[in-house]
Amino acid sequence: MGNGALSGAVIAVAGAGGPAGRATLLRLAEAGAIVVGSDNDPERLAEAVDAASYAHGGATVVGDTVDLLDRQAAQDWANRVEKDFGRVDGLVHLVGGWRGSETFTKTRLDDWDLLELLLIRTVQHTSLAFHEALQRSDRGRYVLISAAGASKPTAGNAAYAAAKAAAEAWTLALADYFGKAGGEQGPNAAAAILVVKALVHDAMRAERPNAKFAGFTDVNDLAEAIAGVWDKPAAEVNGQRLWLTEKP
Repeated sequence: MGNGALSGAVIAVAGAGGPAGRATLLRLAEAGAIVVGSDNDPERLAEAVDAASYAHGGATVVGDTVDLLDRQAAQDWANRVEKDFGRVDGLVHLVGGWRGSETFTKTRLDDWDLLELLLIRTVQHTSLAFHEALQRSDRGRYVLISAAGASKPTAGNAAYAAAKAAAEAWTLALADYFGKAGGEQGPNAAAAILVVKALVHDAMRAERPNAKFAGFTDVNDLAEAIAGVWDKPAAEVNGQRLWLTEKP
């Protein structure tokens, strides 16, 4: 097990049941962290937790089915994590979703209604629920996964790009909170954004063996980058967009 910056850290992972979540649970467990995953799909979550626990037998990896669209449920989850493990050193936000259209004029505002919930409301709920515990930590990190399209929206991705941009702005506001809380000494906690074009995993490659997935970030590389956020001082990553793909 790891003995670096993540050794013994208590990290909550929101959206842990998807491919990126599975990779992240594995990487954090490998680094020696205590990992608490959440997802709204209990079966998918259990599979991800079991995989990480099996791969790293000495690691503590647990799951908690949470509806992050419920503000109180998110707060209750944060409280449970801190009560059960005594601290919270990180929240990795992997809740995703995508809707797009052929052209700007064919954008469906129903898509916005869904993406606003998945990509913005869950960020609001997790950040408000965990920010005080992260500030109390000596290595607190809030990590948002965002998309390059937030910086350069395309005509068919108006709703998605706007939602991602709003989530980034919310996370940067959290970073400002951490910065001000640290005063002259600088922040002891940080909020950072990892930017990808899109994610790819083995199942996608198997389904489309001839696809190049140019510029996509493999979920295992994303997990490595997530773990790396703890390797740097809070002041270096707080409020930063860390690009894992080419800037548009």
